[in-house]
Amino acid sequence: MESKYQLVGKIPVRNIWLLLFYASQLYRQKGFNKFEIEENPDELPDLVAEILAHAVEHRLKRNLSLGYQTTNQILNRVRGKVNLFETERHWLLARGKVACQFEDLTLDTPRNRYVRAALNQISQIVHDHNLAHRCRSLSKSLKELGVSGEKPTRAMMSTDRLSRHDAEDRMMMSAAQLAFNLALPTEETGQEFLPVADHDEHWLRKLFEKAIAGFYEVVLSNQGWRVDAGKTIYWQIEDKTPGIDRILPLMRTDIILENSSQKQRIIIDTKFTSILSSGYYREETLRSGYIYQIYSYLRAMESEDDPLSLNSCGILLHPAIDMMMRETVVIQGHPIRFATVDLSAKPMEIRSQLINLINFKN
Repeated sequence: MESKYQLVGKIPVRNIWLLLFYASQLYRQKGFNKFEIEENPDELPDLVAEILAHAVEHRLKRNLSLGYQTTNQILNRVRGKVNLFETERHWLLARGKVACQFEDLTLDTPRNRYVRAALNQISQIVHDHNLAHRCRSLSKSLKELGVSGEKPTRAMMSTDRLSRHDAEDRMMMSAAQLAFNLALPTEETGQEFLPVADHDEHWLRKLFEKAIAGFYEVVLSNQGWRVDAGKTIYWQIEDKTPGIDRILPLMRTDIILENSSQKQRIIIDTKFTSILSSGYYREETLRSGYIYQIYSYLRAMESEDDPLSLNSCGILLHPAIDMMMRETVVIQGHPIRFATVDLSAKPMEIRSQLINLINFKN
């Protein structure tokens, strides 16, 4: 599975970008086929930059969303709240002035700062020089309107929620978020790829999980499937001591696919490791802990009131690091599949592998 592409960890960087797109809200909102980039994942930064630039241009024509900011100012008349302390401290009343605090409309909102910072970020990794210049020009236009260039913190962004009246901003914000994510595997000043340190393994695993969930949500949701990501499964407890709730761990699945018309439920657990490890008595073996985990999920969901739970299927999905695998065993009525997906393959091949993966009739 050698690849001409540089690697982040053990995954080709072009497919890291592909996973980022699968995991993004932009992909969920518009769907993959509409952008026709599955055969050109190397052009993904240019695609995102194009979408972001178009969205910003559209918003500039129709005026950017305004927000409120707290302003403290010394005025000749009362506006908003009077700051008594500052007014008395500086003897302002004697001069016919008063210190006021009020909310003022501004374009320098966390949302607009986030978009401007994204334009700056994506302009550094796009391949098209004209597109990079376009992004920088739009950033300059935002600056001229009073939007500062510093990326807002997560705390700032958490207070700036998109409402149903902000539909025109959704595409722009989704593209901006993906622009930042695409820049993660690269240096800010160039296009040289960085190796992923050990502490980033958790990020890669979560990205893999979100990408698989995002892919199935877009591809299967219009075929009668419901996709749940991060769903909690509760233990079938018959009796318990008072303190057990404090220490008993929760079971949280990565992905659950369900199709009532086909009477099928599939629990997918993603693992960002090699599917085989060395064993005590064998040269290679499946990881027993992972099998216990998926088996527990399947059995914990069993209920006579829920027919789909009685023969639900499980999938342990790994990236194909050293080999491809697709083996299935039925344990107490539950098919469990051990599978890999080749992330160094062409995007259309990855798509085909993921679609065929959930077909337990083969």
